[in-house]
Amino acid sequence: MALIETAVHERIHELRLARPPVNALDPALCESLCAAIAGAVDAGADGLVLSGGPKVFSGGLDVPHLLSVQRDRAALQAAWTSFFDAARALAGCPVPVVAAIGGHAPAGGCVLALCCDLRIMAAGSFRIGLNETEVGLALPPGILRLLQRTVGLRQAERMGVGGMMLDADQALACGLVDEVAGVDEVLTRALAHLQTLAALPRAPMLATRALARADLVDALAPEAIDLPRMLESWFAPDAQAALQALVARLGKR
Repeated sequence: MALIETAVHERIHELRLARPPVNALDPALCESLCAAIAGAVDAGADGLVLSGGPKVFSGGLDVPHLLSVQRDRAALQAAWTSFFDAARALAGCPVPVVAAIGGHAPAGGCVLALCCDLRIMAAGSFRIGLNETEVGLALPPGILRLLQRTVGLRQAERMGVGGMMLDADQALACGLVDEVAGVDEVLTRALAHLQTLAALPRAPMLATRALARADLVDALAPEAIDLPRMLESWFAPDAQAALQALVARLGKR
């Protein structure tokens, strides 16, 4: 079964995360996303929609997988690297990408959405945010910069430090998402935004977009992520306790 399902809407390609039940981001899914982005661009797509499941856009990094390989430092580093490679593929995509968020998007799911040009979220009780501190992890500097460029410095401080998860209306109010729509309309609205961009003179639009997003690309550079520091903090006692507690909660669901 493909981990990324592709649907073509004229010249716009929808890339749907397809790793049930919550699209947890393990290396295979992240690598498949990178390949799907490259394939869609090579096929001449005018734009991409990144979508997920009907209730969960993506539950973030696959923490049980990360814990299972953490005794092998190289495997743990490779798993994190595959995630950041996927984020970089979205941020550096040469054509516009809209996130169609039809469900919850915590942590890594929110990171992927922040790498897109626009975020359309389903109305209702779904939540989005960077809740890393809640599970014992510090935000990498570059990921904090993604949040800062989207919601502003003060809001990013409150949200990042507190590990805040926002509902759709709260996310819209602070600028974390750009539009809220009915759950059955999220994809339609994402396609509409991309069609509007596709109707513009292409070279000037793409050149201006690349200039406007240069800081986003820079925020995901290896030196801005500082993966070695991340891996050290991963093994801190409070981080390990919080991560193990998270896995225990997931096992009871």
